[in-house]
Amino acid sequence: MSNIDPSELDKFSRAAHRWWDTGSEFEPLHRIDPFRVEWIGRHLEINGTTFLDVGCGGGILSESLARRGAKVLGIDVSEKVLGVARLHGIESGLKVDYRAVPVENLAAEESEAFDAVACMEMLEHVPDPESVVSACAKLVKPGGHLFFSTIDRNLTAYLFAIVGAERILGILPPGTHDFARFIRPSELIRMARESRLETDDIAGFVYNPVTRRCQASARVRLNYLLHARRRP
Repeated sequence: MSNIDPSELDKFSRAAHRWWDTGSEFEPLHRIDPFRVEWIGRHLEINGTTFLDVGCGGGILSESLARRGAKVLGIDVSEKVLGVARLHGIESGLKVDYRAVPVENLAAEESEAFDAVACMEMLEHVPDPESVVSACAKLVKPGGHLFFSTIDRNLTAYLFAIVGAERILGILPPGTHDFARFIRPSELIRMARESRLETDDIAGFVYNPVTRRCQASARVRLNYLLHARRRP
C-alpha cells in the first residue's frame, strides 16, 4: 500500500457515484475510450485475450475490452469505485471480474498471468509510477502486450490540462492533476526498458472539450499512449 496517495484515493472514492454520469468530470474518459480501444486493437487481437486493466476505476475500459471479447480482470485500490464498476457491469450484462488490490501485490501473486495489461490515465496519480510499470511487466506473459496512457510534462500540457481544463473551462475539478507527476515519454520509455520491456509504438492524442471528440496528434505534447512488449 506504500504506492498509494491517500488524497488521490479519497478524491476518486468521493466521486465514485458519478463515474458513469453524463456531464461529470469523468465524461472525458468516456469520450477518449473508443480511441484507446481502437488503438489497442491495432496491436493485438482483443477477442479471446486475457486482459488486466490496472487502475480500472468504474470500469469504462474494462467493459469496452469485454465487449470486444476479452477476458478482463479490473483492479483498483478503491472499494467504492469498484462497487460502481460491479453494479454497472450487472446493468450492462458484460462479464468483468474486479478485485481491490494494488498492482504490486497482484504481481507477487500472479506473475506472467495475462496476455495483455493496460494502465490508462493512472501513472500520473501515484507516488511511484516506476513501481507500477515494473509490476505490470511482471504480470504479463513473455512476449505479451502492455499499454500505458498518461500526460507529457511540458508547458503545453500544463496550460491545457490544468489551467484550461481545471481552472478556466471547469471540465475537471481543481486539483485533479499535479503537474509534477506528469511523465515525459522519454521517462516512460526508460521505465519500460528497465523493466525488460521493448517499446513498440507511441502515439499522441488530443481531446477537444468543445467538440467532445478525441483524435490522434502527430506530436506527443499532451496525452499519449505507449505500447510495449515483454521480452521473451
